[in-house]
Amino acid sequence: MNSGIASGYDGQGAGITVRRALELPGLRGGLPEVVSGAEKLGRPVRWVHAGEVPNIASLLKGGELLLTTGVGLGTRPADQRAFVRTLAERGIAALVVELGPRFTTLPAALVDTARAAGLPLVQLHREVPFVTVTEEIHTEIVNGHYALLQRAEEVHRRCTEALLGGGGVPQVLDILAGFGGNPVFLETPDGHLLYAAGAGPEGAGPLQVWEGLRGPRKDTPPPAGSVLVDVPGGGPGGGAVRARLVLLPVRSPLAPVHRMAAERAAGVLAVVLMQARQEEELAARGRGDFLTDLAEGRITAGDAPAQARVLGFRPGDGPLLPVVMRLGDGLSPAGGDWAVLARAVGEELAAVGVPVLLGVRPVEGRVPLLLGLRSRSERPAVADRVAAALRAGVERAGMRHPGAWPPVVVVGVAGDWAAASAGLRHAAETATAAQGLTDRPWYDARRLDIDLLLWRLRGHPDLAAFVDRAIGPLRDHDSRSRPPLLPTLETYLAHAGRKAETARELHLNRQTLYNRLARIGELLGTDLDDPQTVLSLSLALRARRHLGTTTP
Repeated sequence: MNSGIASGYDGQGAGITVRRALELPGLRGGLPEVVSGAEKLGRPVRWVHAGEVPNIASLLKGGELLLTTGVGLGTRPADQRAFVRTLAERGIAALVVELGPRFTTLPAALVDTARAAGLPLVQLHREVPFVTVTEEIHTEIVNGHYALLQRAEEVHRRCTEALLGGGGVPQVLDILAGFGGNPVFLETPDGHLLYAAGAGPEGAGPLQVWEGLRGPRKDTPPPAGSVLVDVPGGGPGGGAVRARLVLLPVRSPLAPVHRMAAERAAGVLAVVLMQARQEEELAARGRGDFLTDLAEGRITAGDAPAQARVLGFRPGDGPLLPVVMRLGDGLSPAGGDWAVLARAVGEELAAVGVPVLLGVRPVEGRVPLLLGLRSRSERPAVADRVAAALRAGVERAGMRHPGAWPPVVVVGVAGDWAAASAGLRHAAETATAAQGLTDRPWYDARRLDIDLLLWRLRGHPDLAAFVDRAIGPLRDHDSRSRPPLLPTLETYLAHAGRKAETARELHLNRQTLYNRLARIGELLGTDLDDPQTVLSLSLALRARRHLGTTTP
């Protein structure tokens, strides 16, 4: 788009401005003089029309720049006033009168009426070919529309690239919000918020804008000047609506080019939604994104409560309890439909009796949650009920497969929003580190800090060397001899060296156990009663689970 088009573009996408039209060579050659409506020269010119008939207003639709020599104005002041009034009522952009044989100067009735009506009135002091003026302005309008198409197509290109690069709804909305300079929202057809992007006035977040303008009543119509675009869902006949894009003009007016861009973005979003397939999954992903952003510090503790309220989470004044369930490797919803899991888990959690914000993170195989407690003393009891509900939901979703690790449920520390942020992050990492541990209904994140530390060091060569030094001889023995001795050592250490309990769990008589422990001490060249030895062996056994793992 050249600089001329840019400066004369009206900002509404309907054409060039009256001011720009007067700057073009055709009209400029007529020595134009603005007689009235100088403050309205920013009006858009949708089209150009030339005519000399008294009832020409009936031929116009509005937005035209009318060229005339004044033949149709009549000679009586009353006719001239009526002529101008009907043009103003029709909503033309401007009236341009060429002085000459008909008028050497514009009649006072014409000028006064134009001023009263706020209609830009221009007189040309030199004759110009109207056909040349028409061609120039029409060319400029067409070029302007082409420039708008290019701008909208650029948005479509960027959205497509974001999608191909692994992005999703948030990235597409960010691009659209940046282009329009206003917040953008994706809602379900019945008005429930799925995603939001962009900033509101005075630094307000998009969720604050949505809550303030849309409110708790989802049928509240958006403000005038908003852009609403349906996102197709590929239903029977292609007419189903999966979601709706809403652009709100809270920072600056929205133009037709923004609608064009939104329509193109809607096509990209339709692909994303077809992949998600269900609004439930999309909403659960949105909540999962919120919880992940909170955990990663992208949402501050001060902003989080308002955003959580928009997502339907109102925990009250009590402490918040972060919980993360990680699905075992090889587990995923049937057909990849995370809506099935979200719905099943949500229905089970409804019986827990506390406010719950449930999300899903398919990429990491996680289900993050935030719960509202009345007091910290509730934590153990609520954790029991939540863990049971999560596992029951997994069963209902048909996600237990033979040989797969069971889901791991990790419960963080109860606290305020700042603590919830750190707790969610800690629980998410700990849930990954806990894979392969003895199955329990739920784990306390604080009691797995050593496993988390070892998991973080899983790729470090020193950790592998440490494990090899500590228990390498036992691994070598077990690879060629029976009975294996590592399980005996693990059970012995798990029971803190209590031989009677170890023998019972392994179904051994005491002498057999004593013989095995002696053999272990001999192979390792160490004393199993030494506290430092016990600590090293315990760490090595816990660390070997993580060697060679790359699970996020």
